[in-house]
Amino acid sequence: MDLIDAGGLARGLMDQHGLPGWGFAFDRAKVRAGACHYTDRTITLSRAITAVHDEAQVRETVLHEIAHALVGHGHGHDAVWRARARSIGATGERCYTVGADGPVVPGRWQGRCPAGHVVHRHRRPTGVLVCLRCRGLPTLQRVISWRLDGRPVDHAELGPRVRETLRQLQALT
Repeated sequence: MDLIDAGGLARGLMDQHGLPGWGFAFDRAKVRAGACHYTDRTITLSRAITAVHDEAQVRETVLHEIAHALVGHGHGHDAVWRARARSIGATGERCYTVGADGPVVPGRWQGRCPAGHVVHRHRRPTGVLVCLRCRGLPTLQRVISWRLDGRPVDHAELGPRVRETLRQLQALT
């Protein structure tokens, strides 16, 4: 969705549901669609995720966060929050889950197992990752190899913990 339109939608829904004293902003999140910041009374949307979501998904995210603001900090996703979310037109469910069938914001770090399964990370991997889809293969054959912004990264560059884990796995074969 266009970010200017998304900002207008968010501000309109916030005013409609009684949050005129709350601020709105976009943030740099990559693994969550929105957030409710109680301390500074601000609702934020992920710039990257909002840009790949359609209007219905953005509306759901905004209503989800508005419900958090209306019920207060102590409720999380409990029954009180869920009832309030549904009363203002949201589903009362989580809006965005990483790895769901919806659009994914690719990370700078892209990992690939030998079978070709791809994972994304937004931060440097600090340990050895193995492909969970390739169960049944020996662990060493399931190790994910990494690229940073398209450049191959040797496991040794990821640090001593990764080097030691790989050494131990190789010793087992």
